[in-house]
Amino acid sequence: MTGHRRILIVAYAGKGHINPALRFGKHLLKFDVEVTVCTSLSVVQRLDKDTIPRGLTFAPFSDGHDNGIQLNTNIEQFINDFETNGARAVADAIRSAVSAGKPFDHLVYTTVIPWAARVAYSHGVKATLLWCQPATVLDIYYYYFNEYHSLISSNNNNPTCEIDLPGLPQLTMADLPSFLLASSPKEHDYILEQMMKDHIDVLKLAPPTILVNSFSELEAEPIRAIKKLEFIPIGPLLASKSENSTSRDFFDAIDQDDYIQWLNKQSKSSVVFVSFGTLATLSMDQQEEIADGLLECGLPFLWVIRGSDQAGRLSKLDELKKQGMIVGWCSQVEVLSHQAIGCFVMHCGWNSTVESLAAGVRVVVFPQWSDQPTNAKMIESVWKTGVRVKRRDEDGVMEGKELKRCVEMLL
Repeated sequence: MTGHRRILIVAYAGKGHINPALRFGKHLLKFDVEVTVCTSLSVVQRLDKDTIPRGLTFAPFSDGHDNGIQLNTNIEQFINDFETNGARAVADAIRSAVSAGKPFDHLVYTTVIPWAARVAYSHGVKATLLWCQPATVLDIYYYYFNEYHSLISSNNNNPTCEIDLPGLPQLTMADLPSFLLASSPKEHDYILEQMMKDHIDVLKLAPPTILVNSFSELEAEPIRAIKKLEFIPIGPLLASKSENSTSRDFFDAIDQDDYIQWLNKQSKSSVVFVSFGTLATLSMDQQEEIADGLLECGLPFLWVIRGSDQAGRLSKLDELKKQGMIVGWCSQVEVLSHQAIGCFVMHCGWNSTVESLAAGVRVVVFPQWSDQPTNAKMIESVWKTGVRVKRRDEDGVMEGKELKRCVEMLL
Protein backbone atom coordinates (compact mmCIF):
# COMPACT_ATOMS: atom_id res chain seq x y z
CA MET A 1 0.00 0.00 0.00
CA THR A 2 1.43 3.35 -1.07
CA GLY A 3 -0.21 6.64 -0.27
CA HIS A 4 -3.54 7.12 1.46
CA ARG A 5 -6.20 4.47 0.86
CA ARG A 6 -9.80 3.91 1.92
CA ILE A 7 -10.93 0.31 2.45
CA LEU A 8 -14.46 -0.98 3.03
CA ILE A 9 -14.59 -4.30 4.90
CA VAL A 10 -17.90 -6.16 4.65
CA ALA A 11 -18.21 -8.86 7.30
CA TYR A 12 -20.78 -11.56 8.01
CA ALA A 13 -22.45 -11.37 11.43
CA GLY A 14 -20.73 -14.39 13.04
CA LYS A 15 -17.91 -13.90 15.56
CA GLY A 16 -15.73 -16.21 13.47
CA HIS A 17 -15.96 -13.62 10.70
CA ILE A 18 -16.18 -10.35 12.63
CA ASN A 19 -13.15 -10.91 14.84
CA PRO A 20 -10.64 -11.60 12.03
CA ALA A 21 -12.16 -8.80 9.93
CA LEU A 22 -11.74 -6.28 12.75
CA ARG A 23 -8.22 -7.47 13.47
CA PHE A 24 -7.33 -7.15 9.80
CA GLY A 25 -8.80 -3.64 9.78
CA LYS A 26 -6.76 -2.80 12.85
CA HIS A 27 -3.56 -3.84 11.06
CA LEU A 28 -4.45 -1.70 8.03
CA LEU A 29 -4.70 1.39 10.24
CA LYS A 30 -0.96 1.12 10.85
CA PHE A 31 -0.38 1.79 7.14
CA ASP A 32 -2.33 5.04 7.10
CA VAL A 33 -5.36 3.31 5.61
CA GLU A 34 -8.86 4.53 6.43
CA VAL A 35 -11.02 1.52 7.29
CA THR A 36 -14.81 1.32 7.40
CA VAL A 37 -16.51 -1.91 8.50
CA CYS A 38 -19.97 -2.68 7.18
CA THR A 39 -21.89 -5.36 9.10
CA SER A 40 -25.07 -6.00 11.08
CA LEU A 41 -26.34 -3.43 13.54
CA SER A 42 -26.73 -6.26 16.07
CA VAL A 43 -22.98 -6.90 15.86
CA VAL A 44 -21.93 -3.28 16.26
CA GLN A 45 -24.22 -2.85 19.26
CA ARG A 46 -22.51 -5.76 21.03
CA LEU A 47 -18.95 -4.60 20.48
CA ASP A 48 -16.95 -3.56 23.51
CA LYS A 49 -16.17 0.00 22.46
CA ASP A 50 -12.97 0.03 24.55
CA THR A 51 -11.44 -2.57 22.22
CA ILE A 52 -12.10 -0.66 18.98
CA PRO A 53 -8.96 1.12 17.75
CA ARG A 54 -9.13 4.79 16.96
CA GLY A 55 -9.73 5.43 13.27
CA LEU A 56 -11.86 2.35 12.63
CA THR A 57 -15.38 3.44 11.62
CA PHE A 58 -18.58 1.50 11.05
CA ALA A 59 -21.43 1.51 8.55
CA PRO A 60 -23.96 -0.74 10.34
CA PHE A 61 -27.21 -1.91 8.80
CA SER A 62 -30.30 -3.74 10.00
CA ASP A 63 -30.29 -7.28 8.62
CA GLY A 64 -33.84 -7.92 9.84
CA HIS A 65 -32.57 -9.75 12.94
CA ASP A 66 -31.55 -6.94 15.26
CA ASN A 67 -31.34 -9.28 18.24
CA GLY A 68 -28.75 -11.35 16.40
CA ILE A 69 -28.83 -15.03 15.50
CA GLN A 70 -30.96 -16.94 18.01
CA LEU A 71 -30.96 -20.67 18.72
CA ASN A 72 -34.23 -21.03 16.78
CA THR A 73 -33.20 -18.81 13.86
CA ASN A 74 -33.56 -20.47 10.45
CA ILE A 75 -30.04 -20.22 9.02
CA GLU A 76 -31.17 -20.05 5.38
CA GLN A 77 -33.63 -17.25 6.15
CA PHE A 78 -30.98 -15.36 8.11
CA ILE A 79 -28.46 -15.61 5.28
CA ASN A 80 -31.07 -14.48 2.74
CA ASP A 81 -32.08 -11.52 4.89
CA PHE A 82 -28.44 -10.61 5.48
CA GLU A 83 -27.78 -10.59 1.74
CA THR A 84 -30.89 -8.59 0.84
CA ASN A 85 -30.29 -5.88 3.42
CA GLY A 86 -26.52 -6.06 3.24
CA ALA A 87 -26.31 -5.63 -0.53
CA ARG A 88 -28.42 -2.49 -0.27
CA ALA A 89 -26.29 -1.14 2.58
CA VAL A 90 -22.99 -1.82 0.80
CA ALA A 91 -24.21 -0.12 -2.37
CA ASP A 92 -25.35 2.89 -0.33
CA ALA A 93 -21.98 3.08 1.46
CA ILE A 94 -20.10 3.01 -1.83
CA ARG A 95 -22.31 5.69 -3.38
CA SER A 96 -22.15 7.89 -0.28
CA ALA A 97 -18.35 7.73 -0.27
CA VAL A 98 -18.25 8.81 -3.91
CA SER A 99 -20.67 11.67 -3.25
CA ALA A 100 -18.48 12.85 -0.36
CA GLY A 101 -15.43 12.88 -2.60
CA LYS A 102 -13.80 10.06 -0.65
CA PRO A 103 -14.45 6.91 -2.70
CA PHE A 104 -13.36 3.52 -1.46
CA ASP A 105 -10.29 2.13 -3.21
CA HIS A 106 -11.07 -1.47 -2.36
CA LEU A 107 -13.68 -3.72 -0.76
CA VAL A 108 -12.72 -6.74 1.35
CA TYR A 109 -15.45 -9.30 2.09
CA THR A 110 -15.46 -12.28 4.42
CA THR A 111 -16.50 -15.90 4.03
CA VAL A 112 -20.23 -16.56 3.42
CA ILE A 113 -21.00 -13.28 1.61
CA PRO A 114 -19.70 -13.58 -1.99
CA TRP A 115 -22.51 -11.22 -3.08
CA ALA A 116 -20.49 -8.34 -1.62
CA ALA A 117 -17.94 -8.77 -4.42
CA ARG A 118 -20.65 -8.53 -7.06
CA VAL A 119 -21.94 -5.29 -5.48
CA ALA A 120 -18.40 -3.89 -5.49
CA TYR A 121 -17.77 -4.79 -9.13
CA SER A 122 -21.10 -3.29 -10.21
CA HIS A 123 -19.93 0.03 -8.73
CA GLY A 124 -16.44 -0.11 -10.20
CA VAL A 125 -14.69 -1.04 -6.93
CA LYS A 126 -12.12 -3.83 -6.73
CA ALA A 127 -12.88 -6.63 -4.27
CA THR A 128 -10.84 -9.23 -2.41
CA LEU A 129 -11.98 -12.21 -0.35
CA LEU A 130 -10.83 -12.51 3.27
CA TRP A 131 -11.24 -16.25 3.80
CA CYS A 132 -11.90 -16.89 7.51
CA GLN A 133 -11.21 -20.63 7.35
CA PRO A 134 -8.02 -22.52 6.45
CA ALA A 135 -6.75 -22.50 2.87
CA THR A 136 -7.21 -26.27 2.88
CA VAL A 137 -10.98 -25.88 3.12
CA LEU A 138 -11.24 -23.41 0.22
CA ASP A 139 -9.09 -25.80 -1.84
CA ILE A 140 -11.58 -28.59 -1.11
CA TYR A 141 -14.52 -26.44 -2.22
CA TYR A 142 -12.64 -25.43 -5.37
CA TYR A 143 -11.94 -29.06 -6.24
CA TYR A 144 -15.55 -30.03 -5.50
CA PHE A 145 -17.00 -27.43 -7.86
CA ASN A 146 -14.51 -28.30 -10.57
CA GLU A 147 -12.94 -31.57 -11.66
CA TYR A 148 -13.52 -33.57 -8.44
CA HIS A 149 -17.27 -33.07 -8.11
CA SER A 150 -18.15 -36.56 -9.31
CA LEU A 151 -15.59 -38.31 -7.11
CA ILE A 152 -16.74 -36.55 -3.94
CA SER A 153 -20.49 -36.60 -4.57
CA SER A 154 -20.52 -40.28 -5.53
CA ASN A 155 -18.82 -41.24 -2.24
CA ASN A 156 -20.48 -38.77 0.12
CA ASN A 157 -22.32 -41.54 1.98
CA ASN A 158 -19.13 -43.47 2.78
CA PRO A 159 -17.23 -41.67 5.58
CA THR A 160 -14.22 -44.00 5.38
CA CYS A 161 -13.70 -43.56 1.63
CA GLU A 162 -10.26 -42.06 0.94
CA ILE A 163 -10.16 -38.89 -1.16
CA ASP A 164 -6.89 -37.81 -2.81
CA LEU A 165 -6.84 -34.10 -3.70
CA PRO A 166 -3.65 -32.52 -5.13
CA GLY A 167 -1.55 -30.64 -2.60
CA LEU A 168 -3.66 -31.72 0.38
CA PRO A 169 -3.01 -34.38 3.03
CA GLN A 170 -4.65 -37.79 2.71
CA LEU A 171 -8.33 -37.28 3.54
CA THR A 172 -11.39 -39.44 4.03
CA MET A 173 -14.93 -38.29 3.34
CA ALA A 174 -15.41 -37.79 7.08
CA ASP A 175 -12.60 -35.19 7.01
CA LEU A 176 -14.32 -32.98 4.42
CA PRO A 177 -16.48 -29.95 5.27
CA SER A 178 -19.82 -31.23 6.55
CA PHE A 179 -21.82 -29.64 3.72
CA LEU A 180 -20.28 -32.13 1.27
CA LEU A 181 -21.57 -35.18 3.13
CA ALA A 182 -24.84 -37.03 2.61
CA SER A 183 -25.46 -36.77 6.35
CA SER A 184 -25.58 -32.97 6.15
CA PRO A 185 -29.09 -31.66 6.98
CA LYS A 186 -31.15 -30.72 3.92
CA GLU A 187 -31.43 -27.13 5.11
CA HIS A 188 -27.65 -26.83 4.73
CA ASP A 189 -27.77 -27.70 1.02
CA TYR A 190 -28.41 -24.03 0.35
CA ILE A 191 -25.10 -23.07 1.96
CA LEU A 192 -23.15 -25.46 -0.24
CA GLU A 193 -24.90 -25.06 -3.57
CA GLN A 194 -25.48 -21.31 -3.38
CA MET A 195 -22.91 -19.62 -1.19
CA MET A 196 -19.86 -21.82 -1.58
CA LYS A 197 -20.38 -22.27 -5.29
CA ASP A 198 -20.82 -18.52 -5.62
CA HIS A 199 -17.56 -18.00 -3.74
CA ILE A 200 -15.76 -20.04 -6.38
CA ASP A 201 -17.63 -18.40 -9.27
CA VAL A 202 -16.95 -14.85 -8.05
CA LEU A 203 -13.21 -15.57 -8.01
CA LYS A 204 -13.42 -15.88 -11.81
CA LEU A 205 -14.59 -12.27 -12.21
CA ALA A 206 -11.25 -10.71 -11.27
CA PRO A 207 -7.69 -11.80 -10.43
CA PRO A 208 -8.33 -14.54 -7.83
CA THR A 209 -6.22 -13.12 -5.00
CA ILE A 210 -7.41 -14.36 -1.62
CA LEU A 211 -6.41 -13.15 1.82
CA VAL A 212 -6.47 -16.10 4.21
CA ASN A 213 -6.34 -16.16 8.00
CA SER A 214 -3.46 -18.61 8.07
CA PHE A 215 0.32 -18.57 7.69
CA SER A 216 2.76 -20.22 5.31
CA GLU A 217 4.35 -22.65 7.76
CA LEU A 218 0.96 -23.94 8.83
CA GLU A 219 -0.39 -24.76 5.35
CA ALA A 220 2.64 -24.64 3.07
CA GLU A 221 1.30 -27.05 0.44
CA PRO A 222 -2.43 -26.13 0.51
CA ILE A 223 -1.58 -22.44 0.03
CA ARG A 224 0.17 -23.35 -3.24
CA ALA A 225 -2.00 -26.31 -4.26
CA ILE A 226 -4.20 -24.62 -6.90
CA LYS A 227 -2.32 -22.59 -9.50
CA LYS A 228 -5.40 -20.56 -10.45
CA LEU A 229 -5.75 -19.23 -6.89
CA GLU A 230 -3.28 -16.87 -5.24
CA PHE A 231 -3.45 -17.19 -1.46
CA ILE A 232 -1.89 -14.41 0.58
CA PRO A 233 -1.57 -15.71 4.17
CA ILE A 234 -2.04 -12.73 6.53
CA GLY A 235 -2.67 -14.62 9.74
CA PRO A 236 -2.94 -15.55 12.38
CA LEU A 237 -5.37 -12.69 12.97
CA LEU A 238 -5.31 -12.88 16.74
CA ALA A 239 -5.84 -10.51 19.63
CA SER A 240 -2.54 -8.86 20.49
CA LYS A 241 -1.14 -9.58 23.96
CA SER A 242 1.36 -6.74 23.61
CA GLU A 243 -1.25 -4.01 23.84
CA ASN A 244 -3.26 -3.30 26.96
CA SER A 245 -6.96 -3.73 26.20
CA THR A 246 -6.64 -5.39 22.82
CA SER A 247 -5.76 -8.82 24.14
CA ARG A 248 -9.48 -9.16 24.85
CA ASP A 249 -12.23 -10.19 22.51
CA PHE A 250 -14.07 -7.39 20.71
CA PHE A 251 -17.31 -8.56 22.32
CA ASP A 252 -19.03 -8.75 25.67
CA ALA A 253 -16.97 -6.81 28.18
CA ILE A 254 -17.72 -8.38 31.57
CA ASP A 255 -16.04 -8.71 34.91
CA GLN A 256 -13.38 -11.37 34.43
CA ASP A 257 -12.18 -11.39 38.02
CA ASP A 258 -14.07 -14.54 39.05
CA TYR A 259 -12.71 -17.05 36.56
CA ILE A 260 -9.26 -15.47 36.29
CA GLN A 261 -8.89 -15.47 40.07
CA TRP A 262 -10.04 -19.08 40.11
CA LEU A 263 -7.47 -19.99 37.43
CA ASN A 264 -4.76 -18.21 39.41
CA LYS A 265 -5.32 -20.69 42.25
CA GLN A 266 -4.87 -23.78 40.05
CA SER A 267 -1.63 -25.66 39.39
CA LYS A 268 0.25 -25.15 36.15
CA SER A 269 -1.17 -27.10 33.18
CA SER A 270 -3.81 -28.76 35.35
CA VAL A 271 -7.11 -27.29 34.10
CA VAL A 272 -9.32 -28.75 31.39
CA PHE A 273 -10.89 -25.86 29.45
CA VAL A 274 -14.16 -26.76 27.69
CA SER A 275 -15.84 -24.44 25.17
CA PHE A 276 -17.75 -25.09 21.95
CA GLY A 277 -17.99 -21.61 20.45
CA THR A 278 -20.97 -19.36 19.86
CA LEU A 279 -23.01 -21.44 17.39
CA ALA A 280 -22.80 -25.08 18.49
CA THR A 281 -25.93 -26.29 20.29
CA LEU A 282 -25.36 -29.48 22.26
CA SER A 283 -28.16 -31.70 23.52
CA MET A 284 -28.79 -32.14 27.24
CA ASP A 285 -27.71 -35.77 26.86
CA GLN A 286 -24.39 -34.59 25.43
CA GLN A 287 -23.87 -32.07 28.22
CA GLU A 288 -24.49 -34.82 30.79
CA GLU A 289 -21.86 -37.00 29.10
CA ILE A 290 -19.37 -34.14 29.19
CA ALA A 291 -20.14 -33.64 32.89
CA ASP A 292 -19.56 -37.35 33.56
CA GLY A 293 -16.27 -37.27 31.69
CA LEU A 294 -15.01 -34.24 33.58
CA LEU A 295 -15.94 -35.77 36.92
CA GLU A 296 -14.24 -39.05 36.01
CA CYS A 297 -11.06 -37.20 35.03
CA GLY A 298 -10.93 -35.72 38.51
CA LEU A 299 -9.17 -32.60 37.22
CA PRO A 300 -10.15 -28.96 37.75
CA PHE A 301 -12.06 -27.60 34.77
CA LEU A 302 -13.40 -24.34 33.36
CA TRP A 303 -16.52 -25.11 31.30
CA VAL A 304 -18.34 -22.55 29.17
CA ILE A 305 -22.06 -23.33 28.71
CA ARG A 306 -23.44 -20.53 26.58
CA GLY A 307 -26.76 -18.74 26.80
CA SER A 308 -29.14 -21.42 28.04
CA ASP A 309 -30.43 -22.98 31.23
CA GLN A 310 -28.57 -26.23 30.59
CA ALA A 311 -26.00 -25.62 33.32
CA GLY A 312 -28.69 -25.42 35.97
CA ARG A 313 -30.28 -28.65 34.73
CA LEU A 314 -27.14 -30.79 35.01
CA SER A 315 -27.91 -33.74 37.28
CA LYS A 316 -24.52 -33.63 39.07
CA LEU A 317 -24.24 -29.86 39.35
CA ASP A 318 -23.19 -29.86 43.01
CA GLU A 319 -20.34 -32.29 42.34
CA LEU A 320 -19.25 -30.26 39.32
CA LYS A 321 -19.11 -27.02 41.31
CA LYS A 322 -16.79 -28.64 43.85
CA GLN A 323 -14.34 -29.75 41.15
CA GLY A 324 -14.43 -26.92 38.62
CA MET A 325 -16.13 -23.77 37.42
CA ILE A 326 -19.00 -23.29 34.94
CA VAL A 327 -19.41 -19.88 33.25
CA GLY A 328 -21.66 -18.48 30.55
CA TRP A 329 -18.84 -16.62 28.82
CA CYS A 330 -15.12 -16.00 29.11
CA SER A 331 -12.34 -14.28 27.18
CA GLN A 332 -11.02 -17.31 25.33
CA VAL A 333 -7.71 -15.71 24.34
CA GLU A 334 -6.94 -14.80 27.95
CA VAL A 335 -7.94 -18.21 29.25
CA LEU A 336 -5.85 -20.09 26.68
CA SER A 337 -2.80 -18.00 27.54
CA HIS A 338 -3.15 -18.73 31.27
CA GLN A 339 -0.50 -21.07 32.65
CA ALA A 340 -3.10 -23.17 34.49
CA ILE A 341 -4.66 -24.48 31.24
CA GLY A 342 -3.55 -28.01 30.43
CA CYS A 343 -5.82 -28.85 27.50
CA PHE A 344 -8.73 -27.41 25.53
CA VAL A 345 -11.85 -29.40 24.64
CA MET A 346 -13.36 -27.61 21.64
CA HIS A 347 -15.49 -27.74 18.47
CA CYS A 348 -12.61 -26.90 16.09
CA GLY A 349 -13.86 -23.59 14.74
CA TRP A 350 -11.00 -21.94 12.87
CA ASN A 351 -10.55 -18.99 15.24
CA SER A 352 -10.40 -21.35 18.24
CA THR A 353 -8.04 -23.64 16.36
CA VAL A 354 -5.59 -20.85 15.57
CA GLU A 355 -5.86 -19.44 19.10
CA SER A 356 -5.02 -22.84 20.59
CA LEU A 357 -2.03 -23.22 18.26
CA ALA A 358 -0.75 -19.76 19.13
CA ALA A 359 -1.13 -20.46 22.85
CA GLY A 360 0.60 -23.84 22.58
CA VAL A 361 -2.34 -25.65 24.19
CA ARG A 362 -3.11 -29.28 23.40
CA VAL A 363 -6.66 -29.93 22.26
CA VAL A 364 -9.42 -32.52 22.35
CA VAL A 365 -11.49 -31.90 19.24
CA PHE A 366 -15.20 -32.62 18.87
CA PRO A 367 -16.09 -31.09 15.45
CA GLN A 368 -19.71 -30.20 14.73
CA TRP A 369 -20.17 -28.86 11.19
CA SER A 370 -18.83 -26.74 8.29
CA ASP A 371 -14.99 -26.60 8.20
CA GLN A 372 -14.58 -28.17 11.63
CA PRO A 373 -14.07 -31.83 10.53
CA THR A 374 -11.25 -30.69 8.22
CA ASN A 375 -9.69 -28.59 10.97
CA ALA A 376 -9.88 -31.61 13.28
CA LYS A 377 -8.10 -33.75 10.69
CA MET A 378 -5.28 -31.21 10.39
CA ILE A 379 -4.91 -30.94 14.18
CA GLU A 380 -4.71 -34.68 14.75
CA SER A 381 -2.88 -35.95 11.67
CA VAL A 382 -0.88 -33.03 10.24
CA TRP A 383 0.04 -30.67 13.09
CA LYS A 384 -0.31 -33.37 15.77
CA THR A 385 -1.37 -30.95 18.50
CA GLY A 386 -4.42 -32.86 19.68
CA VAL A 387 -6.71 -35.84 19.45
CA ARG A 388 -10.15 -36.23 17.87
CA VAL A 389 -12.91 -37.91 19.89
CA LYS A 390 -14.69 -41.01 18.72
CA ARG A 391 -18.47 -40.60 18.59
CA ARG A 392 -21.13 -43.11 19.59
CA ASP A 393 -22.28 -44.84 16.42
CA GLU A 394 -26.04 -44.60 16.91
CA ASP A 395 -26.34 -40.87 17.67
CA GLY A 396 -22.93 -39.22 17.32
CA VAL A 397 -22.67 -38.40 21.02
CA MET A 398 -19.25 -38.10 22.69
CA GLU A 399 -19.47 -40.33 25.75
CA GLY A 400 -17.99 -39.31 29.08
CA LYS A 401 -15.53 -42.20 29.08
CA GLU A 402 -14.30 -41.11 25.63
CA LEU A 403 -13.72 -37.57 26.87
CA LYS A 404 -11.80 -38.99 29.83
CA ARG A 405 -9.68 -41.17 27.51
CA CYS A 406 -8.74 -38.22 25.30
CA VAL A 407 -7.95 -35.85 28.18
CA GLU A 408 -5.78 -38.45 29.88
CA MET A 409 -3.99 -39.15 26.60
CA LEU A 410 -2.99 -35.49 26.41
CA LEU A 411 -2.28 -34.82 30.08
